[in-house]
Parts: sequence; structure tokens; C-alpha cells
Amino acid sequence: MTIKIGIVGVRGLSMMTGFKSIPDTEVVALCDLDEDYLNMQAQTHGIPRTYRIFEDMLASDIDAVVISTPMQLHMLQTIQALQSGKHVLCEVTAGVTMDELWWLKETVEQSGKVYMLAENYCYIPQNQLIGSMVREGMFGEIYFGEGEYLHNTRDLAYRFNRPGVEESATPSWRKYWQLGKRGNFYPTHSLGPVMQWFQGDRIQSVSTFATGWHTDNRFRQEDTSITLCQMESGKLIKLRLDCMSNRPHNMSYYTLQGTKGSYEAPRGLGDQHKVYVTADGENPDHAQWRPLSDFNEHLPERYRNITEEQQSAGHWGGDYFIVEDFVNAVKGMQKPAIDVYDACEWTAVALLSELSVMNGGRTMEMPDFRKNSSFSDQIIKL
Repeated sequence: MTIKIGIVGVRGLSMMTGFKSIPDTEVVALCDLDEDYLNMQAQTHGIPRTYRIFEDMLASDIDAVVISTPMQLHMLQTIQALQSGKHVLCEVTAGVTMDELWWLKETVEQSGKVYMLAENYCYIPQNQLIGSMVREGMFGEIYFGEGEYLHNTRDLAYRFNRPGVEESATPSWRKYWQLGKRGNFYPTHSLGPVMQWFQGDRIQSVSTFATGWHTDNRFRQEDTSITLCQMESGKLIKLRLDCMSNRPHNMSYYTLQGTKGSYEAPRGLGDQHKVYVTADGENPDHAQWRPLSDFNEHLPERYRNITEEQQSAGHWGGDYFIVEDFVNAVKGMQKPAIDVYDACEWTAVALLSELSVMNGGRTMEMPDFRKNSSFSDQIIKL
């Protein structure tokens, strides 16, 4: 039986190649308010049906929905899709308020349908390789990790009605829901891979500090924010978000430290992914980095055997494998790789960080979304 997919948000088609490459899966519908762009992309990709009204697409015979709309629409459209009996693969973040996350958790649990967060940075090959090395114990006990998302997005906060004419700029949704927020509004790219390396641990508290406003006074978002996530185990994850500063992009910087070794992603200018694994009796003064590529034999098998078609899906093949995991979950072959509880916890870092930074870096307790909480348990206290 063919699994029929509908995509809402036509500017988010990074997974098209993945769906086309997987047997018994077909994207049959696109939905977007921009009718001209909608029709153009449908024609480009050979998709037979188009919709401007999301509810009309949900009323059709599709089996699953990919939600690629602006982030403030994610939770509402996810709930509508689940209540219509559709499985959901949702782009990040999962929602924009704490209440939305509780509604999402409750709806997924009640629906019996598959919900998966489309955090594709977890699927970058180097992050998958580090995950394998962690599971094999090569770094010993993991106790510290970092993730950074450094991406000047100020121009994305405006649409230009006439190219190059500043006066014609109209604010986009990013002006409000991203650069109009304080704290780490977009944590999941930085956090997701590190959380998977921390194997079953959960975030217990969040504290965020920021630099103030120096680069561009049009926005509420501060130049740089630092978020500390204290784990239930006592271990630590540090996140840096900077979407304002004048600097080259570095959207996938990670580090990891364990008792037997460490990992650092590239910083630029010829740098490369590098690993240190301690040797018995080694003098610490003689410790040397090794290229991560020296350890490629530890990649998951499907990454070692990746085809050119799979690799062309984007993010070095990650956009193929995230689709594969979603489709396998829909078929009942595996659990969602990034489930609703991960989605809520990772997204909640953004919402708690905003409260923290506005209260002098106050430590905010993370609710446990995996528990059957009462309404009183869902209160966020300062």
C-alpha cells in the first residue's frame, strides 16, 4: 500500500527527494497560501493536487502530513492533522508557548498516530558518527556538550517588495516569532544532536544569559545568548544562539567531553571535525587531535552504504534518513526517532530561556513531559 503524503508550506521541500526515493511512498498534495509559488513547485515536482486551504487537504485521502510552515503555525496544524487521523512529521520548533506543548503531548497520546519532529541536524553524518562512538563507549562517560547556532538572519525578518529598496520592506513572521523574542528562540538544531549523545538523560533546568543590544536596535533579540541546560544526572549542556552579529555563519558547531576523550566540530578557515581518544599511560602533554574521518568505520551501516540518490536529498543524506525513519514509524516498524516528548522538551528550552533571561538568568525548572502531569504540575514558577 502506498503511503500518501501531503506537505503544507511549499518553501519547505527539503525532504522531497527522500520521499521520492522510498518505495511505497508518494507526495500527492501540496498546500500553501502563495498560489503562484504553489503551482510552480507542484509542476516542478510532478505533484498532482494543490490546496490553498489546509483543512481541504486534510479532508482528502492522504495518510500523513509534513508541516513546513512558519513556526507559530506548527502546533495548531499538527493538532488539526492528528485529529483528522493523519500522521505528522513537523519542522522545528514544535510550538511557541508552553501551553501549546501540553496540548501537543495530550493530542499525540490520544490520537494513536505517529508524531515525529523533523530535527534534521540530528541526521548530519558527523553527528551520527559521534553518536555511534558514544554508544560504543569510546568517549567514556559523557558529562559536557555544546551546540551553537550562529546565523545572521536579520535580512530574513523582512520581505522586499522591490529588490534593494529598503523602504519597501514588509516584516515577515521571523520579525516577530524569532527576532522579536528574547533568549534562545531556536534551540533544537544545537540541542538535538547533543541530547541524543546524552542517551536517555533529560533536562532538569534552564538558565540563559545574554549580551544586550549592540548590533541592530530594530529587534528584541539580543546579539548573543548563552543557555545552560543542567541535566537530571547533573551533567551540563551549553548552547549559544546568535542570529544578529556580523560574522560568518556556523550553524552546526558542537563539542563533546567524556572521561576518555572529546570531540570538536570545525570553526572555519580550513578546520575539520576532530576527535581525541585517550591512550593508556599517555602523557597529557602529548595529547593530539585526530580527524573524525579516521573513525568512519563506526558510522551507522546505512550511512556507510549511502547511495548517490540518498545523499542528494540534502544535509549530506540526513534529509533522506529522517524521511526513512518517519515512514518506518508510520509502517509500525520502529518508534519515532524524535518523538513528541523529545519535541516538547527541546522546544521548551526556548520558552524557558526567554523567562530566564528576562529575570536575570534565573534558573527555570523543566517539566517532565513524559509523566502524566496534572494541570497544577504544568505551572511554570519563577
